[in-house]
Amino acid sequence: MDGKTFLTVAGVIFVIVSLAHLLRALMGWPVTIAGWNVPMWLSWVAFVIAGGLGYFGLSLSGRA
Repeated sequence: MDGKTFLTVAGVIFVIVSLAHLLRALMGWPVTIAGWNVPMWLSWVAFVIAGGLGYFGLSLSGRA
């Protein structure tokens, strides 16, 4: 797998994860991990971080 393909695949995966966090935050879906209720603000943070990684991955794949 060359660098351009890797960056494209990674970018798309991060965008999908980012959209999943956005949907969770907007729809108010509860998430519990090992008895711990994940706070909603954590999905907003994850949305921004995963979205940024997806953006950078896709923009770098265009340059490669």
